[in-house]
Amino acid sequence: MDNYVLGVDFGTDSVRALLVNAQNGKTAGSEVFAYPRWKNGTYCDPSKNQFRQHPKDHLEGLAFTISSVIKNSGIPKGNIKGICVDTTGSSPLPVDRNGRPLALSDQFTDNPDAQMILWKDHTAVAEAEEINQLARTWGGVDFTKFEGGIYSSEWFWAKILYIIRKDQEVAAAAYSWMEHCDYLTFELTGGKDLKEFKRSRCAAGHKALWHESWGGLPDDRFLESLDPRLATLKNQLYKDTFTSDIPAGLLSGEWAEKLGLEPGITVAVGTFDAHAGAIGGEVSEGTLVKVMGTSTCDIMVSSPDSLKGKTVKGICGQVDGSVLPGKIGLEAGQSGFGDVLAWFIQLIQKPVMETLSETSLSPDSLAEIRQILEEELILNLSKQAAQIPPGHSSVLAIDWINGRRTPDANQNLKGALSGLDMGTDAARIYKALVESICYGSKRIIERFREEGVQIEQVIGLGGVAKKSTLVMQTMADVLNMPIKVARSEQAPALGAAIYAATAAGIHDNVSEAILKMGNGFDQIYQPKPEHLEIYQRKYQEYLNLGGFIESNTSTSD
Repeated sequence: MDNYVLGVDFGTDSVRALLVNAQNGKTAGSEVFAYPRWKNGTYCDPSKNQFRQHPKDHLEGLAFTISSVIKNSGIPKGNIKGICVDTTGSSPLPVDRNGRPLALSDQFTDNPDAQMILWKDHTAVAEAEEINQLARTWGGVDFTKFEGGIYSSEWFWAKILYIIRKDQEVAAAAYSWMEHCDYLTFELTGGKDLKEFKRSRCAAGHKALWHESWGGLPDDRFLESLDPRLATLKNQLYKDTFTSDIPAGLLSGEWAEKLGLEPGITVAVGTFDAHAGAIGGEVSEGTLVKVMGTSTCDIMVSSPDSLKGKTVKGICGQVDGSVLPGKIGLEAGQSGFGDVLAWFIQLIQKPVMETLSETSLSPDSLAEIRQILEEELILNLSKQAAQIPPGHSSVLAIDWINGRRTPDANQNLKGALSGLDMGTDAARIYKALVESICYGSKRIIERFREEGVQIEQVIGLGGVAKKSTLVMQTMADVLNMPIKVARSEQAPALGAAIYAATAAGIHDNVSEAILKMGNGFDQIYQPKPEHLEIYQRKYQEYLNLGGFIESNTSTSD
């Protein structure tokens, strides 16, 4: 009988569980669960860049998706040998001494500051800048040097510093903090001892300033200079970290009963969704894997010898083993990708629905209209935008609506539109926004090349890569490179399953597991020669406008 493994992918809006044949990578079942509290906007305030998620959304989703997959697949539970969880990040969560989230207590259940601080939460901009200034001036090692030299408000220490300064009750109650991928893995293994738990190398290295060369997390004196409570917290975190090809522990009896699995199966060390996606996209040296969703994460791997001790400036980290054990994982990305397009769709849709709600239309009619707009508006705009030849519109957009992640993180930056006139319609603005996110991608590739990292091919995966011909063809034209699209509809979950199969001992290493379980590619977008010169000119205009925006954006905005 074949062995099977589960990859569980916690995204921004939903969680998906994938049951995979560990011998050949074929999908035996999948299930998706949308977070109900998140969908209602509970605990979020977009005007303040505050985005929080309640752990109940995640626990309910974990139980529903896995139990449904097991039930519907018909695979005997004895054949399922391992689980690996991947999540967004950096998305830290305050927990008590036993590793239980504060948000699961009556005292904190409705307190946004006690929820998981989602990756896209940018409330900690000032704290991130404080960390950057200290790193450059305190007289010791620059702890940001393996994070591209700039620490982001999207990351672990900045978010915690913001919360403990703002909310004294949460600060006092939080014994420790856990990244989302660590917390869920801790849950599945029935964890009791935070000190003994195996934390994710991926999360720690890319977001928490962990590095072997300085003995783990930053020096106590550095953390004390920010806030003495951070130094105390460090002692309640971890020193060692682990890659996702090894077991974090075994599935607890309690969770085995909830999920319909055998107790004692392997639970791999957790990881981030983009890094698991790179595994599902069959990453190798010289390959840039673009995980394209609400944001992008651009993932590469490199041998330690090829980097020769070099630190790559302005990216989101380089960490030994964070993607492929034995290789250096390199991460970059864009804070807004699909989110940029979704913002524009909502900009159109929301006032329409608000206006219609004040008419005599019935609730059923309003619901039908909303559904039509949600399903058809972006498709219609994409069709119209595709009919506009490159260079036939003067509209130019800057894609920093959610700030800029790479190169050179700066979450203060704002988006922009220029070249509007009385002939500008929604399709032209939409096309300009599509082009802008592709220009942002090109700038990331240029930074890697400027730093001596070679990129020979690009692989796209995720919802945008699978669904938007407009975005993918524009991307190929702007980059002047072919883009291969991963066949798997759920590449991060597949990558997590590959980690699970390795941790469970079914395959000797991750590279071998990729060869056996990879799903390959189903499409290649080739650049159109007639578009290359036009997009190179427009890209220079994008850089010029971006430079103007950046020079006129205050760090206190």
